[in-house]
Amino acid sequence: MCERLEVSRSGFYAWLKRPLSVHQRHDQRLSRRIESHFEESAGTYGSPRIHALLRREGERVGRKRVVRLMQQGHLRARASRIYRRIPSPVLERLGIANQARERAVTGPDQVWRGDVTYIKVPSGWRYLAVVLDQYSRRLLGFKLGNQHNAALTLAALRLALAKRRPPAGLVFHSDRGSEYAGYLYRDRLAGLGIVQSMNRPKNMTDNAFVESFFHSLKSEAIHGHPKRPAAGLDTVVRRYIARYNRTRLHSALAYRSPIDFERANA
Repeated sequence: MCERLEVSRSGFYAWLKRPLSVHQRHDQRLSRRIESHFEESAGTYGSPRIHALLRREGERVGRKRVVRLMQQGHLRARASRIYRRIPSPVLERLGIANQARERAVTGPDQVWRGDVTYIKVPSGWRYLAVVLDQYSRRLLGFKLGNQHNAALTLAALRLALAKRRPPAGLVFHSDRGSEYAGYLYRDRLAGLGIVQSMNRPKNMTDNAFVESFFHSLKSEAIHGHPKRPAAGLDTVVRRYIARYNRTRLHSALAYRSPIDFERANA
C-alpha cells in the first residue's frame, strides 16, 4: 500500500501514531452530543434543530459543521408523505373567502386552523381532525375516528373551545372539505361568533400550518415504526401532541416549543 500511495513505510507508521488534532477531538466530542440529541428525538431532528439545541447549550458551532458530522455519522431525520383530499367542484364554488390571509396575527386566539388527515392502520383507515392556533402552532384540540364527517371535526373544535375562550371575531380557517363546508359546521361557527375562512380553490398551501403538523406527526410518530393496532393509535397521537406542544422545537418559533413561545410572548 505504501508503494501504491508513494509514501515511505516509516512515514505511514508515524501517521498512524500521530495524536488527533484539536479540531478532530472537537469533532469527536460534537459527534457524541449530536448523536445523543438525535437519539433523544427518536431520529426525528435534522441538522437545523440539533444545531439550535447545541447553540442553546452554549456550543459555538456552525450549521455546516453539524451537517457534516451528521452525514459522517449517517444520521438522517425521517420524512414522510401525507395523504391529500381533492374537494369536489361543488365545494370549490362555495362563496367563503380566505379570511386568514387578510389577518395579521399578533397573538393567540386570532386565527385557528383545522384539517383532517388519513392514517393507515392494519384494519383500514382512521381519521384525525385537529384544531391549531396559528400564532404559536399549538394543538388545541384533536379527535380520532373511524368516520370522516362533521361529527369528527366538531368534536375537535369542542375540545379546543374547552381549552381556550376565544373572543368573537376569531377566524377559523380550513380546506373546502364537506365536513367544514356543511351547514352543521358552518352554523356552529356562526353561533360562536367565529368568522369562517377557507382555502382558495386549487390552493392547498393556504392551510400549510396544519399540513406541516400532519407531516411531522406521520414522520416522527407513525411511519417508520412497527405496525401498531388501531386501538393503540390514540395513545400514540396523544403522546406525540403532548411532546409537540411542550418540548418539540419549531423553526418558525425561533426554535421554541409552542407553549414556551406563548409564555415568552405573553
